[in-house]
Amino acid sequence: MHSSPSIVPGIDQDVYLVVDDFGHHGQSWRESNVGDTDRETVVCDLLEGQYINPALVVCFNVAESWCRDVSEEIALELRKRCLDQKRDVPTFLEEFIFRHGRKSLTG
Repeated sequence: MHSSPSIVPGIDQDVYLVVDDFGHHGQSWRESNVGDTDRETVVCDLLEGQYINPALVVCFNVAESWCRDVSEEIALELRKRCLDQKRDVPTFLEEFIFRHGRKSLTG
């Protein structure tokens, strides 16, 4: 039996992955280079429109044995960056920010 190559980066780092929603084609984890899975790169990619319709952002660290949904944190970061840059939230991020960032608006 052949073993599959590991997707684990091999070092202790937080990895951020985005689930993109393709409508009637379903949802999918977006392919990404290992070096492009840090928080800053994912936030920048989201702001640049690299994702069709982001639905969820998950972060994990294999070395530390944890995984969690960070969609709310990322939504708040996206909103903050748009405010700091004095620009409107891009239309392709409005639904993601509304869905995940609204909890913090009321709390």
